[in-house]
Amino acid sequence: MTENVEPRRPFTPVPVTITGQHVRLEPLGVEHHAGLLAAGNFAELWLTTVQPALDSARAVAAYLDAAARSTADGSEVPFAIIETRSNTLVGCTRWMDIARAHGRLEIGGTWITPSHQRTVVNTEAKYLQLSHLFDTLGALRVQLKTDARNTQSQRAMERIGAVREGVLRRHMIVRDGYVRDSVYYGITDEDWPYVRRVLEMKMLNVVLSR
Repeated sequence: MTENVEPRRPFTPVPVTITGQHVRLEPLGVEHHAGLLAAGNFAELWLTTVQPALDSARAVAAYLDAAARSTADGSEVPFAIIETRSNTLVGCTRWMDIARAHGRLEIGGTWITPSHQRTVVNTEAKYLQLSHLFDTLGALRVQLKTDARNTQSQRAMERIGAVREGVLRRHMIVRDGYVRDSVYYGITDEDWPYVRRVLEMKMLNVVLSR
């Protein structure tokens, strides 16, 4: 006997502005050029990435051009991360590896300017994205990945409840020519209620500690 399965609503991630208490995510565009150069011109941000450093106006223009192309063809949805208090760009993130038919994507390409690392910015940016993806769009799965050498990032993912799912060996060539292994983490719609509580508690603790 065939089990009756209710049809799922379409999973349609598109550029959108998502506003929280501390940060605002807005579709990345040419208006962010100056902010990208100011926030991204730090060599340590790009040491283990494929992305070239945002250390010149030309590099930023190429970054924005690539973002515009990926937005236009629907392969990615890039965001600027804006600190709401100062209305300043403090980083970027994007939705990538989008599989609309299967209700999944990856949150990746995330970077935060050094002065705002280990603050509420990254936590709330993740919370806003996950909440929109699971609660508004009905995602089944969101994945994250990091360089196997980046144990700090791995511990951070594990602390919010993301599940370590495996390592892709010799997965990517980063800017210095190193062939890195990538560690993959996943959050499913079944995991999301727990992850949401963890993220909300983290943000509350930051507010209370001020």
